[in-house]
Amino acid sequence: MLRLGFTPLLALVLGGSLGAAFPQNALKKSCSLSKYQFLVPHELKAVQKMKEQFEGIMLLSDRKCNARLFHRKWKTSELSVPDRVMLVEAELDLATTMLVLPAAPGFAETRQRPLAFLTQVREDLRGCMATEAPSHQPSGKLRHWLQKLQTAKKTETTGCLEASAILHLFQVLNDLRCAALREQCT
Repeated sequence: MLRLGFTPLLALVLGGSLGAAFPQNALKKSCSLSKYQFLVPHELKAVQKMKEQFEGIMLLSDRKCNARLFHRKWKTSELSVPDRVMLVEAELDLATTMLVLPAAPGFAETRQRPLAFLTQVREDLRGCMATEAPSHQPSGKLRHWLQKLQTAKKTETTGCLEASAILHLFQVLNDLRCAALREQCT
């Protein structure tokens, strides 16, 4: 028969009951995007490598694009923090959707690391919106941009959307940094 002393037995029982009383998800209530204020250099290098490889592919194809999604008359810093988070979430949604499209084997391999990173960021942002601003309504500026994005998804070619998303990834990452700062950013 297994013999446990009183102290280890008490720790085992209390540990189990406290774990049930405080589920791990309940302890994770706050939203912290601070880890995205300064992006890890190897992630930036992976994104840069992917962007450069994509630019080389683009030279060989004809991708005309009228969607100027990332050319805005306002700056991200002009938005409220919840609007910034919504903006980056929408930008990342577009980027990750485009990065999962079928591609040439070399490019498919190059984009795996950025895709995994951007997918994780998007999930973190969704968690923040769910905990901090679940019923947030976007400002007029952001609402207009979100409508422009929806229109582009319906009217532009997949190649155009892919080019827009990939070529502007560093703008998206800067918008992410701005959202993570939670204060005025440039």
